[in-house]
Amino acid sequence: MVTGGLVFVVAIALAFDFFNGFHDAANSIATVVSTRVLTPKIAVLWAAFFNFVAFLVFGTKVAATIAKDVVQPDTLTLAVVFCGLIGAIAWDILTWWLGLPTSSSHALIGGMAGAAVAHAGWDSLGAAGFQKIAVFIVLSPILGLLLGFSILVGVMWAFHRYRRVDRLNRGFRRMQLVSAAAFSLGHGGNDAQKTMGVILAVLIGEKVVSPTASVPLWVVLSAQAAIALGTAAGGWRIVRTMGSRITKLQPVGGMSAESAAAATLFFTAHAGIPVSTTHTITGAIVGVGMTQRLSAVRWGVAGRVVWAWILTIPGAFTVSWALFQLIKLG
Repeated sequence: MVTGGLVFVVAIALAFDFFNGFHDAANSIATVVSTRVLTPKIAVLWAAFFNFVAFLVFGTKVAATIAKDVVQPDTLTLAVVFCGLIGAIAWDILTWWLGLPTSSSHALIGGMAGAAVAHAGWDSLGAAGFQKIAVFIVLSPILGLLLGFSILVGVMWAFHRYRRVDRLNRGFRRMQLVSAAAFSLGHGGNDAQKTMGVILAVLIGEKVVSPTASVPLWVVLSAQAAIALGTAAGGWRIVRTMGSRITKLQPVGGMSAESAAAATLFFTAHAGIPVSTTHTITGAIVGVGMTQRLSAVRWGVAGRVVWAWILTIPGAFTVSWALFQLIKLG
């Protein structure tokens, strides 16, 4: 049955999706902006378009993982989902204000877990889903780093005798348009699906759809639209950190980092594994920087980013757990 409470919680979920796009706009556009291939305004529109059309390319396996494997579906009441979303949004706002590229996806997972534990205890969490996520918290930035390093080394080896550097740079600037589009496609195919999964879980819990139902088309379209609009709004504090503070990027490096991150996201979306697009592109940027020399990477900034990653799930968990306790007291 559709109630006012259900409509309100779905609206909050879409608001989180919008802020996910706003917060993670840096993932999609930082490299293409920092290399000056596109202006910031054109870059966000480019990324937003490919965020939106991602549903035409990818299935909804990631949404199913979020809906059924992270928290036991019968635990996801409207109050639990509301507190989980507010915890994730609060963490995103804090890290956006600090200019830290943390994972909105992991904030969502931590927020949902904190509210579920406050409601029904630790048994409410799904071990299989958390194991999958825990493994790829480590693996996604490593895969991005290794692929970013390998792609750029391969490109440098292939073109090391090419003397027309100006023409070569023009070519890589054009290629970076494609790699930025591919990464934005992967971002939309991964991150928007997490919100789809939350909405699907609420619809199942409220008995609006059956437990075996696939994601309704209106949920797919609204989630993709929300993340695309958020990306179009942009998040410039984080763009600066991602695009210039970690390492200095040239078009060939930007193309390599985006290609590496896009390949990782395509693989994980196909496998239904919810990963952090932030972690993936940051690892790829570090890998690209390492091809010059280790000192080309600003390890102090990278260290702050890693600490923000480590604290994201427990931070959002704590906020949503505390909020649910306040609601119970009220």
